[in-house]
Amino acid sequence: MFGLGAEYGKLWTASTVSNLGDGVTLVAAPLLAASLTRDPVLVSGVVFAGRLPWLLFSLPSGALVDRLDRRLVMGLVDGLRAAVVGALGLAVLLGWASIPLLYAVFFLLGVAETLFDNASTAILPAMVPKEGLERANGQLIAAQMVTNEAAGPLLGGALFAFAASAPFLLDAGTFAVSAALVLALRGSFRVEWRGGDSPTTLYDEIGEGLGWLVRHRLLLTLALMLGASGFALVGTFSVLVLYAQDVLGLGEFGYGALLSASVFGGVAGSLLAGKVGRLMGTGRAIFGIFVLGVVVHAGLALATNPYLAGAMLALEAFHAMVWNVLTISLRQALIPNGLLGRVGSAFRMIGLGGQALGALAGGVLARAYGITAPFWLAVMIYAALAALALGLLSNRAVSEARSAAEI
Repeated sequence: MFGLGAEYGKLWTASTVSNLGDGVTLVAAPLLAASLTRDPVLVSGVVFAGRLPWLLFSLPSGALVDRLDRRLVMGLVDGLRAAVVGALGLAVLLGWASIPLLYAVFFLLGVAETLFDNASTAILPAMVPKEGLERANGQLIAAQMVTNEAAGPLLGGALFAFAASAPFLLDAGTFAVSAALVLALRGSFRVEWRGGDSPTTLYDEIGEGLGWLVRHRLLLTLALMLGASGFALVGTFSVLVLYAQDVLGLGEFGYGALLSASVFGGVAGSLLAGKVGRLMGTGRAIFGIFVLGVVVHAGLALATNPYLAGAMLALEAFHAMVWNVLTISLRQALIPNGLLGRVGSAFRMIGLGGQALGALAGGVLARAYGITAPFWLAVMIYAALAALALGLLSNRAVSEARSAAEI
C-alpha cells in the first residue's frame, strides 16, 4: 500500500491507531462538556483550552524539535498523552468529571500536541524523498480521515452512550500503542548542526525560525490565511455539539454519525489534493478552497436537517484536506531541514493560535446572537480570504518559491 519504505509504514500505522482514539475523544469530549453545562461559552472553552497551547508553546516546541531526536520526542509525548487521557477516563468512571477538569486535561493534551505535531511534520522528509511527500502526506491524511473523522466518531458516540468513561480509556490505549510503534522506528532523526554558525541558545533558535518565516512572503501569507480560516472554522466547531443537539435534534450517536459524514469529503480531498494542485496550480486551488468555505458555512447556517448538514461537513472536510496536503507538502519542500521544526512551529502558532481565539469567539457569539451566528461570521471571513487569495497568491509565485528552495 505504502511503497515508501518500512519506516514510513510504522509511522503511518502509529498515526492511524492514534487517530482512531482521537476520533473517539473528538466526539466524547464535547458530549461530556454538554452533559455538564449548556452554556455555549463554557462548552467552547474545551476547544479553547486545547488550542491555547499553540499560542503559548508552539515556538519553543519547534525549537526543541530541531534540537532533539524527533522520534524520541514523539514516543515520549504519546506516552504522556496516554497517561493524561487515561486519568480523565478514570475520573469520569468515578464521577469526578467537571468543566475545570476538562479544561486542564485538554490544555495538557494541547501542550503535548505542539511537540508531537511539530516533530511528526519535521520527521517525514527524513524517511521520504521530496518527490514522494505529497503521496506520503496524502496517505497519512486519508487514514486520519477514515479513523479520526469516520470510525472514531461513530465508535465514540456509541461508547459514550454505553459508558461515558469508555471513549477516554480507549484513547489512552491507542496512544500507548502509537508510542511503541514510533519508538520502534529505525534511523537517525536528530538534526546535525553544520559548523559553528547556528545559534546556541533556545531564544536565538526560536528567533531564527520566526525570522525565516517573516522573511518568506509566500509562507507568511499562507500562515496568516490559515490563522484567519482557523478562527472561522473552529468558531463553528466549538459549538457544533450544541448545534447538532438543539438545531438538528441529534443524540449522542447521531452527533457521532454527523461528524463521521465528513470522512467522504476528507478522504476524497486527501487523495485528490495532488491532482487538484497539478490541474489548477497551488495558488488557484487555494482560491477555490476559500470559495468552497463560503458555500459550506452558509449551508450549515441554513440547514435544518442532519442530511444537509452532513453534506456540508463533507464539503468542508474536502476543502480542508486539499489545503492541508498542498500547504504541508509545500512547507516541507521550501523549509530547510534544520529549520523545519522551528519554522513549522511559527506557522502553526499563527494558524492554530487563530483557532484558539476562534473557539472563544464562537461561544461568545452563540450565547449573544444564537447558535448559528458563528457560521455567518465564517461566511464573511472565507469570502474575504477568497478575495485576498485571488490578489496575493498565484501559481507563478508558488513555482518561483519552489525553484528558489532548490538552489
